[in-house]
Amino acid sequence: MLKSICWAAIVCMGWGMSAIAGEKPDQHVLLISVDGLPAYYIDDPQASLPNIRSLLKTGARAEGMRVSNPSVTWPNHMTLVTGVPPARHGVLFNGVLARKGLGMPVRVNPDKDFAELVAVPTLFHAVKKQGGTTAGINWPCTRNLPEVDDNFPDVPRQTECMTERLKTGLVKSGRWSQEELDRFSKSNVVVRDRLWTDAACHVIVEQRPTFMAVHLLVLDAVHHGFGPRSLPGYTAAAYADACIGRMLAALDTSGIRKQTTVIVVSDHGFMAVPKKLEPNVLLRKAGLLSVSGKQVTAARVHAIPEGGIAMLYLTVPENKDEQRKQVKTLFEGQEGIVEVLGPEKFAEYGLPQPGDHPGMADLILVGKDGYQFGGGAAGEDFVTVNKGNPGTHGFLSTNPKMNAVFIAAGQGVKPGAKLETIGNIDVAPTIARLLGARLENPEGRVLSEILAGE
Repeated sequence: MLKSICWAAIVCMGWGMSAIAGEKPDQHVLLISVDGLPAYYIDDPQASLPNIRSLLKTGARAEGMRVSNPSVTWPNHMTLVTGVPPARHGVLFNGVLARKGLGMPVRVNPDKDFAELVAVPTLFHAVKKQGGTTAGINWPCTRNLPEVDDNFPDVPRQTECMTERLKTGLVKSGRWSQEELDRFSKSNVVVRDRLWTDAACHVIVEQRPTFMAVHLLVLDAVHHGFGPRSLPGYTAAAYADACIGRMLAALDTSGIRKQTTVIVVSDHGFMAVPKKLEPNVLLRKAGLLSVSGKQVTAARVHAIPEGGIAMLYLTVPENKDEQRKQVKTLFEGQEGIVEVLGPEKFAEYGLPQPGDHPGMADLILVGKDGYQFGGGAAGEDFVTVNKGNPGTHGFLSTNPKMNAVFIAAGQGVKPGAKLETIGNIDVAPTIARLLGARLENPEGRVLSEILAGE
């Protein structure tokens, strides 16, 4: 009996020492990204966001969150879970740049595993290393990442890449029908957001992961088609908010709501773009690019559009410096062009040098507000008028319209705490602090102002 009491005392002392060492044995973090939710929506009275705003009442917020360049989906989602910019994590597109050869056009291939996309460890790695459990629902760049226990990655052929436990569990539990599973790739983005939310709720209730990251997509798709602050845009925002409400209810059902920090973010803002710029048309007219029909067949210089910027690739090494000057002169002063960035300015925007990253551009075209870049090469006009009221992102992160959302509430967060503009590199270090995990060499800081006990 005495021996048992002594052993119990030793175990209790061990737990106490672990707590003192900073471990968070009963802490959970749910990170929800609403793709394309601009910071300016949070205070917009026309945006119906009751669930998101309920978190504001008990939590903390930033006035805005400065995003990474390029301000597109996959690079920013990787910054959110690594705490470093694309220059370090390596993701520059929604995929990997593929080069066909000298004098040939380039393209972006999204059909890649984590190991082919990302150069640094993530929060998923850090949480698993400390013995926690993880989940990722429609989170980019996580295909075949073993550190994600329940994985539904944002890649082509998505359901084929799900972890088996999640796939079978969704059907067995009745949250998905077999028909929904079979038809997933043909479903529109409204249905897919609902199915991703089903999956998230299932994992929350059945697995109670230490760290879970969820990515909703319908708002981004609608903003591209109809523009921000449009009736369809507001409707899509309300739908995304309802999906968040379902996840909050799942936390209640699972019994871990009080032990969970809920963080709502976005990957970029949005801008209406009445006009489109076609840089490949100018390159064709300058004899630097060839087409057959609408297909680019050869290119000494090729432009890849990223919304408000375009990445220019010089595909022939000979006389590259001279050709860079020629191309820069071709675009400077054109309608809709703010600046042509050379490699000497890439580091300023958190981007790598072309010699350090096989996917990095040789030049970057920066568009003015209201102009987006296209990838067409067969037309005659450099500037065209967009039909309808489309929107886009991809502008430099210094443009305040690209500012994203940051809201945190729940376990470990000071109610009512407010921050000015933060960087999205600060999200991962803050989550690591909440979970007592060690993130490797982040460039962001812990947002200690919003954390209880800091």
